[in-house]
Amino acid sequence: MVKKPSGWLWLLSLQVPLLVLVFSGALETSTGSATSSISAGRPLAGDSTLVSHGGVFELGFFSPGKTGRFYAGIWYTKVSRRTPVWVANRAAPLRSAAASELSISGDGNLVLLDEAKQPVWSTNATSISSNSTVAELLNTGNLILRDGLDSGNVFWQSFDHPTDSWLPGGKLGMNKLTGEVQRLVSWKNSEDPAPGIFSLEIDPSASSSQYFILWNSSHEFWSSGAWNGRIFSNVPEMVPGYIYDFAFVSGEEETYFTYNTTLSSDVISRFVVDISGQIKQLTWIAGAGEWMQFWSQPRPQCDVYRLCGPFGICSEKTMPHCACAMGFEKASPVDWELGDLTSGCARRTPLKCGGEDRFYTMPNVRLPAEPAAATARSAEECESACLGNCSCTGYSYDGGCSLWYDALFDLQQLPDSIRGGGTLHLRLAVLEFPSPASGKKATVEIAVGTSAGAVAVVALALAMVWRWRQRKFRGLRLVEGSLVVFRYSELKRVTGNFSDKLGGGGFGSVYRGTMGDSTEVAVKKLEGLRQGEKEFRSEVCTIGTIQHVNLVRLRGFCSHRSRRLLVYDYMPGGSLDRALFRGQAAPPVGWKTRYQIILGTARGLAYLHERCRDCIIHCDIKPENILLDGEFIPKVADFGMAKLVGREFSRVLTTVRGTRGYLAPEWMSGEAITAKADVYSFGMMLFEIISGRRNSEEKGEEKYAFFPAWAAKKLLSGELLGLVDPRMEEEADMEDLTRVLRVAFWCAQEDETLRPSMGHIIQILERAIDVEFPPIPRYLQLLWENPDAVEFSSTGVSSVQFSDVLAGGFSSSSQSTSHASSAANLRSFPSGDPSR
Repeated sequence: MVKKPSGWLWLLSLQVPLLVLVFSGALETSTGSATSSISAGRPLAGDSTLVSHGGVFELGFFSPGKTGRFYAGIWYTKVSRRTPVWVANRAAPLRSAAASELSISGDGNLVLLDEAKQPVWSTNATSISSNSTVAELLNTGNLILRDGLDSGNVFWQSFDHPTDSWLPGGKLGMNKLTGEVQRLVSWKNSEDPAPGIFSLEIDPSASSSQYFILWNSSHEFWSSGAWNGRIFSNVPEMVPGYIYDFAFVSGEEETYFTYNTTLSSDVISRFVVDISGQIKQLTWIAGAGEWMQFWSQPRPQCDVYRLCGPFGICSEKTMPHCACAMGFEKASPVDWELGDLTSGCARRTPLKCGGEDRFYTMPNVRLPAEPAAATARSAEECESACLGNCSCTGYSYDGGCSLWYDALFDLQQLPDSIRGGGTLHLRLAVLEFPSPASGKKATVEIAVGTSAGAVAVVALALAMVWRWRQRKFRGLRLVEGSLVVFRYSELKRVTGNFSDKLGGGGFGSVYRGTMGDSTEVAVKKLEGLRQGEKEFRSEVCTIGTIQHVNLVRLRGFCSHRSRRLLVYDYMPGGSLDRALFRGQAAPPVGWKTRYQIILGTARGLAYLHERCRDCIIHCDIKPENILLDGEFIPKVADFGMAKLVGREFSRVLTTVRGTRGYLAPEWMSGEAITAKADVYSFGMMLFEIISGRRNSEEKGEEKYAFFPAWAAKKLLSGELLGLVDPRMEEEADMEDLTRVLRVAFWCAQEDETLRPSMGHIIQILERAIDVEFPPIPRYLQLLWENPDAVEFSSTGVSSVQFSDVLAGGFSSSSQSTSHASSAANLRSFPSGDPSR
């Protein structure tokens, strides 16, 4: 087949509001023709490419960024942001692609030759038994070297030699006979595919079925936990069949883990060891134009071992997460700019030793590991012990003396809301501290005494400035009916320099603040935002005009250069997830209150969907984004991912937004969405409000529990009280409980046209109309056809052959029931446009 590389740069001009770009760094490549295979006498050279028969993957030469270094690699043909998934010569770059080539050598191997025709990389297969080998790129992204006369005779494949990416169908494990290991190794930085410092591999001892993330191939800082037959014990969010199917195989010859996606073949998925030290599962949604991160580990970025290098300080509250300690500067600013922070920080001023150094106090930090103990009866003696050794770089005293020598690693500044850290005294050269007051004090006093008039004038001026600043600060008050445009410096002052963090998510962190008129607010700092200032202001002003009792009020915003902040009313009741899932840490919420929360949330969403000038799709409905005021009145919050849809359009194409477990199935197949995507999320949230627990969970030795399936069975049998949160002191109304459960299942339909609008839902909850039992979604219908697949109990699912049940669950190509029977069940709904 012949193909010219697509012109993908035009996509960068599209306006996609509030996107998170998971993979950064544009990659340069040249244009040329494509071939179907590489064989003897027919090399791949210059700007030619090899394209898989299905057109999913492409092999050729590329240059990351503007480095001038070239590599032979495989990337996605249909992904607009060039994303390599495999690199042949990652540690041996070429100086030019024009004269380089991939060709079949005389011994049948595939070799990469530089401009001088010298080999820089080879498949090095030793079992070649054919004189006519062919290199072929499969539609899975696997490059194979096979017998040209027998396609089933494969001598070598790239899936056995992954780089940083693990594609569906690939294996990650080890060959027990040869000792060969399939591991993932991160890029060095965003523009250098050379092997980096982080890797993922199976337990090399083969004594357990678990995987480790390693630093420098030596230090393990994250483990998947052992395979229990369904999932890895430390990854309870694995949901077999929901988006991916998993398989762990351990035999006499090899042990490996593999996965495949259950989504449409148009959906592209990859697993990567990122330069940040995290492993990430990413999915490219066709037509949406962006990568979506579904999962990452370790979740806290600061849990990555030595992420910030020597004398670097990690903080979950800032972006980037790493900064240099007092008295230090970036050891390699260029590496930091490219995402490689592991070089850490270097001293600005060398230590003098000999007792001339001083200590800088750092409170509430995670202390470095492996301190040396010293005998000291006081903090002063501990300090002296450190000063007495020129290699000592810090100490901590908490009833005992701990000393650290040479470079310090894994320092983390803990937020004020989290206690439990220690106080580190960091050794610095005396020149890093401000010089003390000198004998100039007396001269100043004389000057002041003889210049009383001048001082009075200065004092008067200062008083006027102070009064002006106080009046300005008091002027920072919220004005009803209008948005306030804040300066960044004003919001820093309002929040005490962002010191009181309330929480955070994928699009930013939220801080508590107090205005000049004592009004409390919540200030959200958006992170990873690529929207232009004009578009940001326009969309914020549209949302800011919305006023409804069940929507959190947007009071103002700040948009200056790269800074984007939103100011909301502060909600003293916290978020709904806190009330539902935090056990004894929060007082139980009664049934009547929960019902009012459900109804209020529905009213807020209906206003967004049906009453605004433009239909607003929230895109991330979940308990974390439902806030409660002092009277437990719900407020739909966090419009950071909201999408405006003009009334002249019924649906909109947008990147996948929201949270796993609440995403509507049409999003997963890359289809344009309607407000019915919010309806689906609302339905999944109803199950959690009723039960007081997450929809899917694993507790102790119990198997995976999927609450909606259990609730469907209970609803059919009429055993409803067992579904209700046992912490509730009051008894639930059976009629209302039945009503809410039926609404939940209508909302959770795979076919969006079968879901009611939020206006219909309000009528049902207000008891204006009745609702019939909904059709069973396909993934639940499979349960009824396989009654032995799941056993339900009061504690969840006790035995599972669950992956088979959910494997075909969210399939856009099949419906749960016929439209005719579904329409019959919808007869109690008012007529109208189903998309509204």
